[in-house]
Amino acid sequence: MDAGKLPLRRKRQAEGDEGDVAVKERSSEGSRLESCLDQPKDSDGVHEVVKYTPSTLPAKHYDADTTEPISCGLETLDELLSWKRSEANPFNVAAVSLARREPPLASSPRRTLVSHDMMGGYLDDRFVQGTDAEAPYAFYHWQYIDIFNYFTHKMVTIPPAVWTNAAHKHGVVVIGTFITEWSDGAVTCEAFLKDEESYRAVADKLVQISHYYGFDGWLVNIENTLSEVAVKNTPLFLRYLTDQMHERMPGSLVLWYDSVIEKGHLQWQNELNESNRVFFDACDGIFTNYNWTEQNLEWMGGYSGAEGRKADVYIGVDVFARGKVVGGMFETNKALEVIRKHNFSTAIFAPGWVYEAHDDKTEFRKNQDKFWALLSDHLHVHRPASPLPFISSFCQGFGKAFYWRGQREEKRGWFNLSTQEIQPLYYHTELEGQGWLRSRGCPEDAWNGGCSLLLEGLIPATHTSPVCAKVFSLNVPLASKTLVALIYKPSAGITISLELKTTDASLCTHLNAEDVKLTSLSPALLAEGDQLASHFSQLCGNLNPNGWTVRCSQLELSGCALREVCFSIQRDAVPQDTPFTCRVGEIMLLDVASMQVPPEQVKGLCIYDVVWLHGAGTSPDSTSPYLHLNATLRWDYPTELVRHFRVYWRRLRGPVPQVPEGQLTLVGRAYSNLFRITELAVPEPPSVLELVVEPVTREGFLVPESHWGRRRFSYKEEAQ
Repeated sequence: MDAGKLPLRRKRQAEGDEGDVAVKERSSEGSRLESCLDQPKDSDGVHEVVKYTPSTLPAKHYDADTTEPISCGLETLDELLSWKRSEANPFNVAAVSLARREPPLASSPRRTLVSHDMMGGYLDDRFVQGTDAEAPYAFYHWQYIDIFNYFTHKMVTIPPAVWTNAAHKHGVVVIGTFITEWSDGAVTCEAFLKDEESYRAVADKLVQISHYYGFDGWLVNIENTLSEVAVKNTPLFLRYLTDQMHERMPGSLVLWYDSVIEKGHLQWQNELNESNRVFFDACDGIFTNYNWTEQNLEWMGGYSGAEGRKADVYIGVDVFARGKVVGGMFETNKALEVIRKHNFSTAIFAPGWVYEAHDDKTEFRKNQDKFWALLSDHLHVHRPASPLPFISSFCQGFGKAFYWRGQREEKRGWFNLSTQEIQPLYYHTELEGQGWLRSRGCPEDAWNGGCSLLLEGLIPATHTSPVCAKVFSLNVPLASKTLVALIYKPSAGITISLELKTTDASLCTHLNAEDVKLTSLSPALLAEGDQLASHFSQLCGNLNPNGWTVRCSQLELSGCALREVCFSIQRDAVPQDTPFTCRVGEIMLLDVASMQVPPEQVKGLCIYDVVWLHGAGTSPDSTSPYLHLNATLRWDYPTELVRHFRVYWRRLRGPVPQVPEGQLTLVGRAYSNLFRITELAVPEPPSVLELVVEPVTREGFLVPESHWGRRRFSYKEEAQ
């Protein structure tokens, strides 16, 4: 597995990368947090003196040019053993807990793991708050996979929070990687596998790291020879690590990569057998090497070591097709077909091939959709099963522009997987009479985020009944009264209606969920002026549809679960071949009894880790270069209630009375209770600013300004 070239450090947005740096001196992360907590809630604000001294922010957690927070791994055993929570990166803590899904992972008979190996790792995804990117790589076929492994060749690979956030929204477990390789790896293993105290110390740190950052386990990949003592202690290390992970984080996983055998030799087996069973028995599963044949799978089918645990055997598939393998590339489906025939799980390695191996990155979505469509017959769809509200604007975590309520807020390429919403089903289906239907993400227009769901196709003249486009496969318990809000743009000549398929909620267990009888229904449209529709409109404020259709419906059901969301597409005119498109911006299902603005307020907003930069260009009222503010904001608010937070700034009157107060200006969006302002051009000192945090609820209900967080921030030059 080639690591590829390491990414170049991203340059600052401003012209030129040189400049003076100023920072308020602080000694450690602990003191920074204390300085935050010490800011009294009733104080009149934060006061800073601009000082020109080198930044004390740890370079491994912050981009050296911009002070943007970044994700990273650990390179050495010493770095791992010296890891402390107080010195960890709070920005890389996942903000999303693992969502409920059906069936639960433990009940899935044939699982699918994706191992993300992309050009050495920590590329655009290392920027925790997102980055400008014209054509990034992202993953959005989450309903097909059960486990996501972030893989690099660093000794300890900590998954970037953006990946954990996106995976967890879809009920997908995320595991990091602990790897040793070559002669340096052998030295590392001899050091930490020499005795019980040493291997427990390493395991304890891995557990602490996983718990702190909020991901769900580890792939252990020892690809070097082991001494007699080290290999004897390896299963003990695995068992201790697995037990500690399970105790600290229920539902977590520890997997072993098929590499070393029980005699300590580095001999890939391409199967589970007596040579590597001792490691398999000590943890939650094995990820086999890629050079297997069907004979290997046939043999394992009768192997006693796999009895009762076939789901824990993940047959490796290298999408790059390196070596003598079955399938690979756009023929990876051939490998999956053989694996599923023998009822094993699979580990798909480096599916980023669809991006990495193709020069035209603008074709990425097309290639990705093609790849997963070819695999879809051999994959099992798991269903989101969290209670209402169910909301999605179909954002895939990147786009050509950023939209909010149908308005384009920013016109630039961007990437931030934390923005990704629950993903729909993507497919291309042939209809009789040469008709067809396709669903895909489309960045040309959106309601919220970076893309909408585009349904497109051809209704043939012979097709007289409506075309049914399935958008979601779910297992969501419905309320006795449920509001359904749909925002869409249909082409001319067609009529769109929702078709929802439900069943008795008591029948929806993972044991028989595929066999339950579904009832189709179309929710009753609410008339304009209806009390419930008016209440919804008031909560949302002025939606200003801008060409979008906003439609509200109501369901009144008892003890039902929603299983499928479909769009019924009917032509309006006489039968003839009818091409159509329907752009879906957002769908929401809300419990009517809970439709209210959250009463919570943003509390404890504090400002710390202030760094000043002098950027290129000059400010309108001065010939001096722009003064750039860099600072961390932290606050308290229940993140499960919000889609994101909008962070603003404005100038206050301050010490110069004739300078008018400024308008609120958007700085950025935060996806946790932590946000790093970077390179914000501000007035020359002395001046007074206000920093503001607005919660944006998942439903889009407007939070009154009295509930926003606000903090005054004044600064002046250092006395000469």
